Amino acid sequence: MSIASFTSRYLPPLEAEMQALVQTNEAPHAGLFGMLRYHLGWVDEAYRPQAAESGKRIRPLMCLLTCEACEGKWEQAIPAAAAIELLHNFSLIHDDIEDRDTTRRGRATLWTIWGEPQAINAGDALFSLAQLALLKTGQRGVDPATVIAAHTLFNETCVALTAGQFMDIGFETRQDVTVADYLTMISGKTAALAACACKMGALLAGAPDPRQRDLRAFGYHVGLAFQMRDDVLGVWGDPAVTGKPAGSDIGRRKKSLPILHGIEHSSELRALLGGDGELTDANVQHAVELLEGTSSREYAEALAAEHHTLALQALDQAAVSGEAGWSLYELAGLLASRQS
Repeated sequence: MSIASFTSRYLPPLEAEMQALVQTNEAPHAGLFGMLRYHLGWVDEAYRPQAAESGKRIRPLMCLLTCEACEGKWEQAIPAAAAIELLHNFSLIHDDIEDRDTTRRGRATLWTIWGEPQAINAGDALFSLAQLALLKTGQRGVDPATVIAAHTLFNETCVALTAGQFMDIGFETRQDVTVADYLTMISGKTAALAACACKMGALLAGAPDPRQRDLRAFGYHVGLAFQMRDDVLGVWGDPAVTGKPAGSDIGRRKKSLPILHGIEHSSELRALLGGDGELTDANVQHAVELLEGTSSREYAEALAAEHHTLALQALDQAAVSGEAGWSLYELAGLLASRQS
C-alpha cells in the first residue's frame, strides 16, 4: 500500500472524530464552535457548510502510521490523532493573532473576522477539545495507565510548542539571533509535535520504550527537516505553487534558517534586513542575490538533508514492520522534497 492508500483509509474516521467533537449548534456554544469549524475548513463565515482547504493532516497521519507499524490497532489511536490535529490548529489560531497574519489556507484568519478576544477564546476552546479527544482513547480499549502516559506526553509537547513560539516572537525584536537559537526554537515550535505524534502512535500500540524513543527521534528529525524545507520555500519557492510571493520571508524579515545563515556571512545583508523601513521589491530581490552569494540555500538544504538522514536512521533502528512501516519511509521522502 502507498501513503495515499493509508490516507484514504485513515482520513474519513479522523475527520468524523473531529467533526463529532466540534459539532454542537446549541446555545451557548453555537457561535464559538462555528468559529472553530470555520478555522478547520468545514463552514464559511456564516457557518454554512463549505469544503475549504483544511491542511495536510500530516501529524495525525504520522500517529496512525506509527501505531499500525508497531503492530497496534490504528482504530484505537484515532482519538489521539484527532487530539494532535486539534492541538496543532489551536497553535495556528494563536499564532495568527501573534504574528498578525490575515490569511491562512487562502481564507481570512479568525481574528480578522471575529476580533482578537474571540479568536483567543476559540483557540483556548480547541485546546480543551484536544484534551477531551485524547481521553476518548480509553473508550477504544486503551488501558488507563497508557491513557495517563499519553496525556503526559501530550501536555509536555504543548509546553515545548508554546516555548518555541515564545522564542520565535522574541526573535522579532532581536538583532543577535543565531542559527543555534533558531535550531532551539524549531525544536519546540515545529519538531516537538511531530515527535509527539510518532511516539504517541507507538505508545498506544504498546511498543517497548526503546522503540518509542526511536520513533520519537524519527518524528523529531522529520519535523526539523520539514521546517528547514519550509524556510527554503519561503525564499525560493514558486509563488504559483506555494501561494506566497517570491521571497515572502525576506519581506517579513523572518529569521529563518537561510536568512540567519546569510546574515552571519554578509554584513551587507545584515544591514539591509536590520532596518525598520518597509522593504521594496528591489530590496527583496537584492537580498535574494546576497543569500545566493553566501550559499545560504545550499546550507539550509544540506542541513535539512542531514536531518532527513537522521530520521531514516532512527526509523531503521525502530524496526517497524508491514506496509505502514514502509509508508513512514515514503512520507519522510515526500516531506523532504515537497514544493509547497
